[in-house]
Amino acid sequence: MNILFVADPLEAFKIYKDTTFSMMREAQRRGHRVAACEPRHLVWRSGSKVQAAVRNITLTGADDEWFNETSTPVMALAEFDAVVMRKDPPFDSEYFYATHLLEQAEREGAKVFNKPRTLRDHPEKLAIMEFPQFVSPTLVTRSADAVRAFHAEHQDIILKPLDGMGGMGIFRVKADALNLGSIIETLNKDGAETIMVQRFVPAIAQGDKRILLIGGEPVPFSLARIPQGTEVRGNLAAGGLGVAQPLSDSDWAIARAIAPVLAARGLLLVGLDVIGDRLTEINVTSPTCFQEITQQTGFDVPAMFVGALEAAVRQVVR
Repeated sequence: MNILFVADPLEAFKIYKDTTFSMMREAQRRGHRVAACEPRHLVWRSGSKVQAAVRNITLTGADDEWFNETSTPVMALAEFDAVVMRKDPPFDSEYFYATHLLEQAEREGAKVFNKPRTLRDHPEKLAIMEFPQFVSPTLVTRSADAVRAFHAEHQDIILKPLDGMGGMGIFRVKADALNLGSIIETLNKDGAETIMVQRFVPAIAQGDKRILLIGGEPVPFSLARIPQGTEVRGNLAAGGLGVAQPLSDSDWAIARAIAPVLAARGLLLVGLDVIGDRLTEINVTSPTCFQEITQQTGFDVPAMFVGALEAAVRQVVR
C-alpha cells in the first residue's frame, strides 16, 4: 500500500516515543510506501480533487536523521491506498477545516482513518457522556451557579476546559471550596465558555490509564500515567510516569462495551482514558502510547494497528 500520514512536521517528531513514527516504521517493515504531509498542505480547488504537497520518505533506522525524503509530488489524496489522520490536538478551527477537506477527499474515493466526520462528532471530553454507566458524576455547563451546586453535592471536584489537552487547565477543588470562584471565572471566561466538572476519583493515585482500541479490539495492556509529586494530573505531558500493565476486569468491561460502537462509526484507533473504573475521556484525534506499551510489555501495538489498517482498507475496497 501507499500510505499518507497527515501529521505534525516530521522534524518535530521525538522518535523514541512518537506513536506516528512507530506506525510508519511498521508500515515500511511490511513493505508499504510511506508519505507525509501537514494539514496546511491540503488544497482543494474548485473543479479539482483535494490534493496535498506530500513528502515521500524512507525511514533510515537512525536516531538523528531518521528519514530520507525521496520526492515531494503534489498528489490527490484519493491516489493513496490509505490516509491516516495523525495531527495532534488542539481541535481548533484549522483542525475542523482539515476534517472537511478530508471528508471531501473521501467522497472522491480516498480511504481516511479515522473517519473525518466521526472525528468532528466525537469531541474527546464530551464523548464520554454517551456512556454514563462508566462515568463519574459529570456536569457540562457555563453556569457558575450550577458548578457551585455540583461542588456542594460532591465536595471534591475536578474542573477542566472542554478544549484542553495534555492536562492543561485542570483544577481540583476540595471541600473547602478554596478559590472556586476564581477557577470558574478563569475556565468559563465569565460565562462565555462551557466547561466540564467531575467528581474527583481518588484512584488517580494509581494512574490515569490509557486503553487503546484498534479495529474494534482492545489492546490487552494499558499505560497507567501516574501523577508525580504534588500533581493531580497523570498526563505524560504534565510529568506523569507511564507504567504499562494488563487490563483489569473493569478495564475489559469498559473497552469491550465501547470498542464495537466506535469501530462501527469509522474510528479505527481510539484511546480511552480511565481512572479506577471510571471513564474520563475518549481520544480520537491522535491517540498515543504505542511505544511505551510495546517497550514495557513486548506486545507489538504498531503491528496490531497496521494489521487493522490493512484489513480496513481491504474491507473498503470490497
